[in-house]
Amino acid sequence: MLFLAGIAGVIDINGSVIVELLTFLVMFGLLARYVYPEIVKQAEARQRAVAEQLAAAEKAHTEAEAQLKEAQAKLEDARKTAQGVIDAAGKSAEQLRQEMRQKAEEDVKRIAESSRKEIEAERDRAIQSVRGEVANLVVIATEKVIGETLDASKHKQLIDKAIAEVASGDGSR
Repeated sequence: MLFLAGIAGVIDINGSVIVELLTFLVMFGLLARYVYPEIVKQAEARQRAVAEQLAAAEKAHTEAEAQLKEAQAKLEDARKTAQGVIDAAGKSAEQLRQEMRQKAEEDVKRIAESSRKEIEAERDRAIQSVRGEVANLVVIATEKVIGETLDASKHKQLIDKAIAEVASGDGSR
């Protein structure tokens, strides 16, 4: 194989190059036939696993966002409910305050009316008492002036006349 030998600058070309080239091609063929498909399978399996993990992570992220939105909606609903309860309590308190004020005003009116009626009744009793005293004074004065005792009918006439004069307030006939 001497005819294959030669020098091409830095590299010596001899029969070992051909053997190395053949060995390289055989090794490349074996690697391409048996090893490379296994490496490709492993890489594809790893790629599928990573894709599945990414999909699972994306799904988990989507679910987490959905749960977050749901939790925020529930929180907002709870806030609205709480505000509704606060508003209702305020309205109820205001209504109770109005009812209590109205009841107090009614009690004041009732007490004032009762007091007014009691005062009128007391005034009427005082007037009757004064009338009775005036009638007694008139009878006593009449007996002294006339010097005699009156019978019941004259007595009544004089009392009525005196009461009428006192009621009119002028004392004239």
